[in-house]
Amino acid sequence: MLARAFSASILGLEAYSIEIEVDIASGLPAVVVVGLPDAAVKESKDRIKSAIKNSSFDYSTRRITVNLAPADIKKEGPSFDLPISLGLLAATGQLTSESLKDYIILGELALDGRVRPIKGALPIALSLRRGSRKKLIIPEENIAEAAVVEDVQVYGVGTLQEAVSFINGQSQLAPHKVNLDDILKGLSDYEVDFSDVKGQFSVKRALEIAAAGAHNVLMIGPPGAGKTMLARRVPTIIPDMSLEEALEITRIHSVVGLLPPAQALVTTRPFRSPHHTSSDIALVGGGVVPKPGEVSLAHNGVLFLDELPEFGREALEVLRQPLEDGSVTVSRLANTLTFPSRFLLICAMNPCPCGYFSAPRKECHCTPYQIQRYLSRISGPLLDRIDIHIEVPALEYKELTEEREGEPSEDIRRRVNGARDIQRERLRGERIHCNASMNQKQIKKYCRLDEDGKELLKMAINELGISARAYDRILKVARTIADLAASEEILPDHISEAIQYRSLDRNLWA
Repeated sequence: MLARAFSASILGLEAYSIEIEVDIASGLPAVVVVGLPDAAVKESKDRIKSAIKNSSFDYSTRRITVNLAPADIKKEGPSFDLPISLGLLAATGQLTSESLKDYIILGELALDGRVRPIKGALPIALSLRRGSRKKLIIPEENIAEAAVVEDVQVYGVGTLQEAVSFINGQSQLAPHKVNLDDILKGLSDYEVDFSDVKGQFSVKRALEIAAAGAHNVLMIGPPGAGKTMLARRVPTIIPDMSLEEALEITRIHSVVGLLPPAQALVTTRPFRSPHHTSSDIALVGGGVVPKPGEVSLAHNGVLFLDELPEFGREALEVLRQPLEDGSVTVSRLANTLTFPSRFLLICAMNPCPCGYFSAPRKECHCTPYQIQRYLSRISGPLLDRIDIHIEVPALEYKELTEEREGEPSEDIRRRVNGARDIQRERLRGERIHCNASMNQKQIKKYCRLDEDGKELLKMAINELGISARAYDRILKVARTIADLAASEEILPDHISEAIQYRSLDRNLWA
């Protein structure tokens, strides 16, 4: 007897439908799974056999053939356990076969019949909006993330018996609903705050400018100056996250399996801090079937690279395309997939191998050659994509013991939101939304200077040693500083402040 069930799988970040055909025929007892299954799918036959028996159903002892269509796409993961088992029960007459055609079914089975959570429930639910089937049966732990999609009926099941009883009409399950208003109240609700940071007013000002214009930042300072502490608080001042951004972030985290159980959406901007031993594949994504990497997990958030010169040269160079395009394309023999990667890059580094070059109270033991070799690990093309270089000095005792709290993130974010509103209005129709994304033509159009401003930039390049490649970066940052001041014109004060954020051009890299 032949039965059909329907499921779905993930390729990149997109879902596609899977038709599962289960045929029981005469012959020696055997289970054959075809349709390019991976090892996890092939092993499902053993999990299914135990789950069916331990759920008090009859397991067929005849020849069972399971086909996963389309047959030319590789099937991965254990999420087909539940639909295959339901198809098998339908083929043996223990389940109403006609009822299966209305549902997309996913779930991993435990040996005792419990249904375990899966990866990628949200992108699969999003794909149902374009298909003819609008009913989704998934594990209970995944119902919250799938239910945020409107026009899709999401049913959560905890066991194989519960799924069979529901499909046979012996029990009732109500579609799960979530209150998006309650979820959205948690947006921008962070555990850390800029009020925790003592001193470092100039660095906090630079990070505010970076958040306002989406400018990448490189912080240079001795160990213990607070670079990591500052970086961890940057997501708290990035503009308020919209529902669309939350869905994009959640979709990526769901595919990778980083979404906590029973959580509907990622409600705070991601902060990713990969170790400096991370490979280029770990950063941009990859694998036999490509998966998102750190640059995609940081989408709409912050990617923090601590000890930047310690990263491998190849790992740093692969960041250039994501920084330039806002997406990363991973090509393999079987597939070429594109993942989103619009993130704010925050880097931190010591000024020398020992960390105390130019420190006022500790002596640096590095030779000029060692310092230059250390700094040269960061290539010019990568440095060219970092708009702001800021020196982070060691804190004084008076600053450390000060009891007064710093300015809270909420107040800083309010100013950042105001600057972003100005940029969105100015760049309407330009297909970009922030100053950091402006190209040469847009810089000439929106970053015009008066004679005093031009003279100031000329002096910076000719006399202070500012590199020519920093010219456009200074103009972009100056435009953002003007937006924070609600000024239509870029004034000399804005340019002079932007110039001071090119520390490496001015001092170390020159």
